[in-house]
Amino acid sequence: MAPSDSQANRETHWKRTTNLMLVHLGIWVFFGYIIHMFVYPLNKIIIPVLGFPLGFYMAGQGSLIVFVVMLFVFAKQQDKIDRDHGYAEDD
Repeated sequence: MAPSDSQANRETHWKRTTNLMLVHLGIWVFFGYIIHMFVYPLNKIIIPVLGFPLGFYMAGQGSLIVFVVMLFVFAKQQDKIDRDHGYAEDD
């Protein structure tokens, strides 16, 4: 049975959506800015399999990989929130 379209349901849906957005925004800031502030210290760590310094890898590829994965994870988590509250788009 789908949840009712009550004010409490809408507020809970919006609160969960806002929290999800803030968590993903925090992850984005971390991998978009914070990691890049520490490129030089991270370059002292060498990735064993690739042979690249970790700072170079995170600046060149690692952050981009995290962003793409975040897009899919966010969409899946938001869909679950929408379904839990009765606002899901039908396939």
